[in-house]
Amino acid sequence: MSLLFFIFEKIFDLKLIIDIGNTNTKIALFDDKKITALETINHCTFKEVDKFVGNNKIEKSIISSVKKHNDEIDKIAYFFNSIILNTKLKVPILNLYKSKKTLGNDRLASIVGASYLYSKKNILVLDLGTCLTSDFITSKKEYIGGRISPGIDLRLKALNTFTDNLPLIKKEKTYQFIGNTTKSSIISGVQSGIIAEIKLIIDEFENKYSDIIFIMTGGDCFFFEKELKNTIFAEPNLVLIGLNEILDYNE
Repeated sequence: MSLLFFIFEKIFDLKLIIDIGNTNTKIALFDDKKITALETINHCTFKEVDKFVGNNKIEKSIISSVKKHNDEIDKIAYFFNSIILNTKLKVPILNLYKSKKTLGNDRLASIVGASYLYSKKNILVLDLGTCLTSDFITSKKEYIGGRISPGIDLRLKALNTFTDNLPLIKKEKTYQFIGNTTKSSIISGVQSGIIAEIKLIIDEFENKYSDIIFIMTGGDCFFFEKELKNTIFAEPNLVLIGLNEILDYNE
């Protein structure tokens, strides 16, 4: 009876993973390497996280944030005994980035996740969120660095903010090759422009590294999956997967 009870308890010892981004927060429960529950929320509060966890028993937890810490994050970390991703935490890759203190947690976690999913491969991770970031890690798990440019929403907001007459436009799933209104011209320019940038990045890295794979993640990755599906893998939960690996590595 005691053995059965132990097995039952072990099944429900889950890991809580929290990824606080610039726009939204993703919270997930992991059973070993598998995501068992996932939710995206606008604001990361203790009440929201506690509601998400429910009656599940949390074995360990990690929090990653690209924002400054506040009382809510501290409360979550205290209650769930979370470790906080920072530059002092050990990671299962060799980080060769020269300005480690300015490296975004989401970028670092996505690289760790990619290295776990595709070990012994040269990998370029393209994260389409608030920013478009590209990060390269070698087959020897050496993280070299990458690139940062504005994401879709930032580009659309910039056109509205820094001009007198251009309206604020929301991204759309489809766009015209040639815009015939101001709205369609902005959407065509911004969305085809970011696709062209991604394709250029892919071409440049393929020319330099023959054995390389490309992984796309981030909130906007599915906007471009159709155009890039023959050359790239989409994994929207890459940061969460990487955080889970970092948590296990620091056990």
